[in-house]
Amino acid sequence: MNRPLHIIGELMNNSYARARKAFVNRDLKGYQALAQLQVHGGAEYLDLNLDGTQALQVRREEMLAFLPEVVPAIQEVTSAPICFDNPWVEYHRVALQSYDRTKGGAPILNSIAASRERLDEMIDLVREFDTMVVVMASETFAPGGTAQCMNPQDAHRAAKHFVELLAVKAGRRNDQILIDPGLAPVGADTYGLVNIGLDAMRLIRADPDFEGVHMVVGLSNFAWGTPKGVRVELEKAYLTLGTGAGLDFAIANPEKSPAPLPHDHPMVAKLREALEEGRPREGETHEIAGFRQVEAIMAVCHEAQAADF
Repeated sequence: MNRPLHIIGELMNNSYARARKAFVNRDLKGYQALAQLQVHGGAEYLDLNLDGTQALQVRREEMLAFLPEVVPAIQEVTSAPICFDNPWVEYHRVALQSYDRTKGGAPILNSIAASRERLDEMIDLVREFDTMVVVMASETFAPGGTAQCMNPQDAHRAAKHFVELLAVKAGRRNDQILIDPGLAPVGADTYGLVNIGLDAMRLIRADPDFEGVHMVVGLSNFAWGTPKGVRVELEKAYLTLGTGAGLDFAIANPEKSPAPLPHDHPMVAKLREALEEGRPREGETHEIAGFRQVEAIMAVCHEAQAADF
């Protein structure tokens, strides 16, 4: 059963030029405008990521100094809950201390994962500030550290570990948890990671222990590297497959009107067929199948581009 899709607007992120300009100028009205634009575009939550990018170096001290200003400013113009997006525990501590839940309801801590430093402190913040929380199920604990989940069963186990941990250590109900199985750029996915994520969602949805949990992906990752004219339709086709597998949240650009395409849309069929090419046949490695999938995706992109001329 497909669930309604909830959009977490991603435009307050320094990978976008408008957010980058607003951060450089410490322009609170610029952030307010981005917040309002996204809510008017259908976003129900707003992602706030002040971290650096290739185009902008940001020191941690700068983020911590700006959060107490920008968070209240955003909340002045919208009641949409904020999703605080950063791997650093102090970012979340300051952000949550600056957030007024009487104006916006429960915020989202994005994210906890096996590789997080001071993971116990992050979980303590989830409990202390009574937040929703994103769990990265694309990585797991391994001897000597952590590792990427390379099959859906590993992702399922990683998700179960954190759902149980959050219940015990942070008092979280399943419906307060968003599981991110990971979403690779499909044009460079030479290991079948997109299929692993979809299959992991299906496993999780079939497990009664996960009843009520949410599923989330960062949608813009999916079509990165493909021709610009094809990206929006590819993203929407993925949403059709994703919601069919159990997806109900996406961190996305509301200006692209992210929503699933009809199941009988040609792009959905083409994407499904291309992803099937990424499943290893008897005697094949994941890499061989992965390169075949990438070739199929590129063929879909070239066909779509040619049809526009």
